[in-house]
Amino acid sequence: MMKAFILDRYKKKDALRFGDMPEPTLRDDDVLVEIHAAGLNVLDSKIRDGEFKLILPYRPPFTLGHDVAGTVVRIGSKVRRFKLGDEVYARPRDGRIGTFAEYITVNEVDMALKPKTLGMEEAASIPLVGLTAWQALVELAELKKGQKVLIHAGSGGVGTLAIQLAKHLGATVATTTSTANVELVRSLGADVIIDYKKQDFEKVLSGYDVALNSLGGDTLQNRSAC
Repeated sequence: MMKAFILDRYKKKDALRFGDMPEPTLRDDDVLVEIHAAGLNVLDSKIRDGEFKLILPYRPPFTLGHDVAGTVVRIGSKVRRFKLGDEVYARPRDGRIGTFAEYITVNEVDMALKPKTLGMEEAASIPLVGLTAWQALVELAELKKGQKVLIHAGSGGVGTLAIQLAKHLGATVATTTSTANVELVRSLGADVIIDYKKQDFEKVLSGYDVALNSLGGDTLQNRSAC
């Protein structure tokens, strides 16, 4: 058995229970990770609230958590990319989440070696938001050098990664943020900064090739900047 934070039922703003869960089963292509740090995401709260029951039909009781950084303590018989003692980070695939615990098994293709320049807490904050930014800008939008991209909520988890990725790809980046975070998004590379407390982005921007929206539906429907 292992200790974990357990969701016993779907309910908005309900607390998780700290208790015992069976240690995860190790498959041939899995790695067992001793968890040192886990990221907390909006996705976790939405699953707890029951908003994803039709898409991700997890059956309580189960353990939440989509980001992990830790140390490899066991490997499956077919694992070739990792060895005991490796420091790793990952976003476990849907259906196999559960990073709010002492241990988790992760398919080796869903995991990477942790950069030596990052601490465990830093590494655990990256996988989900990093993959979201990559999938949105690279795989879906196919953002290219010279294009212009609007990234909403630039100081958020996805936004901070998306700004840096877009600049790496050679795009011109505009972002929305609050007054308190203007200098933060500027330090990440944003070219045009819209303080949403003082400006309306649709009145300032035009001719953008891509917009990455992680806000509500009202923002999504306003396409005048694109």
